Amino acid sequence: MTAVLGFEQSPSETLAIAQGFQLSSVDPESTPGYPGAKADGAALLAEQDSRLSELQEMLFAEGKFGSSKRVLLILQAMDTAGKGGIVSHVVGAMDPQGVHLTAFKAPSDEEKAHDFLWRIEQAVPGAGMVGVFDRSHYEDVLIHRVHGWADEAELERRYAAINDFEARLAEQGTVIVKVMLHISRDEQKERLLARLDDPSKHWKYSPGDLEERAHWDKYMDAFQKVFDNTSTAVAPWHVVPANRKWYARIAVQGLLIAALEGLDLDWPKATFDVAAERERAEAS
Repeated sequence: MTAVLGFEQSPSETLAIAQGFQLSSVDPESTPGYPGAKADGAALLAEQDSRLSELQEMLFAEGKFGSSKRVLLILQAMDTAGKGGIVSHVVGAMDPQGVHLTAFKAPSDEEKAHDFLWRIEQAVPGAGMVGVFDRSHYEDVLIHRVHGWADEAELERRYAAINDFEARLAEQGTVIVKVMLHISRDEQKERLLARLDDPSKHWKYSPGDLEERAHWDKYMDAFQKVFDNTSTAVAPWHVVPANRKWYARIAVQGLLIAALEGLDLDWPKATFDVAAERERAEAS
């Protein structure tokens, strides 16, 4: 039997951005740290599903017995970059009862009446949970910079508020995994055309996607400023090349596994006499 090909080193090491990082230096077609092809990646994704599921169950079990540990996966990207595929093919391997998924859309009138982090606070994962943000508080610095809805002073305030918020989550036991799925402009065009050519995917398409696409360079600049201002020791950013969907999925899967393994999880010890309960079960 052929061994499943793995990463040369943990994606958490390969993909975490360092000081001086430039988004323009990342090739969206590349597969950093992974020497295999698409078929190898598919095999790795399938093999690691059970490991991810086991770790998440341990986290959930510990949470039931008083542990404060939890994980928050933040997914940011341009339209069509594959956030939904990550949710389906990576997060989908975990037990739904231990996952809290929030897909942030445009804020409601009630949400607009509060500071931008108010609605985010309502969705943070509880103890023992894996939280997933499909878009997040970063929309409030990305879109607002691109469209000029906030001035520089307000954006700086928001960067600082985000760093304080994430530091507080970390202090409470949350491991934060921040991911930008990075696709090229040409790849986005191909994916938008594919949606238009397939009636079963028309529901995924919005004419507004092209309006935002027209601001591509501004978005890349806004992402760069996000990295410069909010990649911290407790919540570093990871940039995942995403032109190859299969690579993006195994990379994010690897990031989640590394985050969970770093929590030093174990099965909670029984609070009852196992032998005695086994005797009772046999006699029942």
